[in-house]
Amino acid sequence: MTRFYVRSLLLLQCSLLIVHSLTAQVAKSPARHEGEGPFGKLIIRGVTLVNSTGAPPVGPVDIVVEKNKITQVKQVGYPGVPIDPKSRPKANAGDKELNCEGMYLMPGFVDMHGHIGGQAQGASAEYVFKLWLGHGITTVRDPSCGNGLDWVLEHRAKSERNEITAPRIKAYTVFGQGSKEPISTPEQARAWVQLNAKRGADGIKFFGAEPNIFKAALEENKKLGLRSACHHAQLEVARMNALATAKAGLTSLEHWYGLPEALFEDKTVQNYPVTYNYSNEQNRFEEAGNLWQQAAQPGTARWNKVMDELIALDFTLDPTFNIYEANRELMLARRAEWHDDYTMPSLWRFYGPSRISHGSYWQSWGTEQEVAWKKNYQLWMAFINDYKNRGGRVTAGSDSGFIYQLYGFAYIRELELLREAGFHPLEVIRAATLKGAEALGMDDQIGSVEVGKLADFVIVDQNPLANLKVLYGTGAIHLNEKNEVERVGGVTYTVKDGIVYDAKKLLADVRQMVIDAKQKENFEITQPGVAPKPGKVSGGKN
Repeated sequence: MTRFYVRSLLLLQCSLLIVHSLTAQVAKSPARHEGEGPFGKLIIRGVTLVNSTGAPPVGPVDIVVEKNKITQVKQVGYPGVPIDPKSRPKANAGDKELNCEGMYLMPGFVDMHGHIGGQAQGASAEYVFKLWLGHGITTVRDPSCGNGLDWVLEHRAKSERNEITAPRIKAYTVFGQGSKEPISTPEQARAWVQLNAKRGADGIKFFGAEPNIFKAALEENKKLGLRSACHHAQLEVARMNALATAKAGLTSLEHWYGLPEALFEDKTVQNYPVTYNYSNEQNRFEEAGNLWQQAAQPGTARWNKVMDELIALDFTLDPTFNIYEANRELMLARRAEWHDDYTMPSLWRFYGPSRISHGSYWQSWGTEQEVAWKKNYQLWMAFINDYKNRGGRVTAGSDSGFIYQLYGFAYIRELELLREAGFHPLEVIRAATLKGAEALGMDDQIGSVEVGKLADFVIVDQNPLANLKVLYGTGAIHLNEKNEVERVGGVTYTVKDGIVYDAKKLLADVRQMVIDAKQKENFEITQPGVAPKPGKVSGGKN
C-alpha cells in the first residue's frame, strides 16, 4: 500500500476508535408512551420568560401554542400583583392550560454534540433520549452517526413525527462512513459528499483529511447547502488547522483541537515528546493539556488575527468544556452524585481505566497532569469568552458517554462551565438555544420563544439565572428556614413540538432502568482499584 493509503487508513481507524463502531447499533427506541399533546391549543400560564435574545427576564406572561407552533406571547401582569383574568388569552373547552405561575421558561436546549448511546457503553437510545429530555434538551446534533446513518435517519424521522420520546435529531455523518475503501482523491471525496447528501444527512463530521481531499469535500458540501463540523485530530491538524479548514468552508469546530495550532508563533507542530504515541491515550490527552500554553497568548497580534478571521468567516465554536473536565479534576467527575442513580453498570465499566476504550486513559493520571489542564482551561476559556465578546458564535455541546460525563447532566455542566468562562447567565442561555439554532440553520424555527416558532420549552420552578444547578436532574441543595436540607429545582416540564413531558417522570424511568440493570448483574459502583462488597460484582473493568 502507498504511504497515503496507509495514512488514510490509520486516520479512519482512529476515527472509528473515537466513535467506537459505526456499524454497532444500539437497540431502537420504543414507541412513545410519554408526554401529552400536541394539543389543538395549549396555554402556558403566568410564567417568567427567559428568552435567548439577550433580553432580561419578563413576566408573568401567557404563551399560546396551537399544535406545535407559538401563536401568542403576552405579558399578563406585573410581579407581585394578582393577574387580571381579563388580560389573559381565552381558553375554550378542550384547550389545555398549564399553570406555571412562579416558574421560569426558556427555549428548548440544543446539544450540539450528542452521541446516541453506544454498544461499548451499554447505553440504549431510550436511556439516552430520556436523560436528554429530562434536562430540557429538545434538539441534538449527532456528530458521527455512530449507530449508522440509516439508523439515525430512521430515529430522526420518528422524532419529527413524535412517534418516539426523543429530541429532534440532526445527523452529521463521519466523512467516509460507508465507503468501501479510504477516500484517496478529491473526486472520490466529492462523490461521497454527494451520496451523503442524497441519503439525507444534515452535514458531515470530519476528523481530518489530506488537504486537497478535505478542501474538495468541504467545497462540495457547501455547494449542496449542508453544514460541517470537525474534531481536528492530531494526525492531520498540522496540515490543516482550524483557521485553514474554516477558510476552506468548514462551518463549526468541535472541542478546541486546531485552535492552538492556528495560534502557533514559534513552531508549526505541537511539541510532542520523542516517546509520544497517538494510539496511547494517556500520551494523547496528557500532551493535549500542554497545548494552549504553546500558542500565542491572549491579546497578542496572532491571537487577535486568528480570532478576527474566524469571526469574519461566521465560524461556530462548540467547545464542549465538560468532556475534558476530568482531566483537570478526575475525582470531581468520577464522584459526581448522579452516577449512583443514573449511570448504567456497563457505562461505569466503560469509564474505568483501560488501554483500549476511548477516553478511559487513566493509566497514571495525577496532580501534574491536572495542574497542566487547569492552565489549559484558563487560556481556552479566555479565547472562547473573547470570541463571544467580539461577536463570534459559541454554542453548547456535551459529547456525553465518555470520560465520566453522563447524558443530560453533562450538558448542564457545560452551561456552568460557560459561566465560568465569563459568560453572563443570559449569554449562557443564548449559547444553549439561539446560537445552537443558528449553527444548525434552524433559527427561523427554534432557539427563541417567538410567534411562529416551534413550541420547544424548558420550564423549571427555580430561577436558573441565579443558579444553573437547579437544571440538574438531581436538583440543587437548599437549606430552608427550618434549617432542613432539601433539594430544589430539576426541570419540571420539557416541551418539544408542543408535547408536554414530565421531566421528572422521564428521569424516574431512567433510575428504574439502572436499578433493573444493577439487580440483574448484582452490581454496585466501586471506584477503580477498590474491591466490591462480598457477593457484589465489581464496578471496575472486566
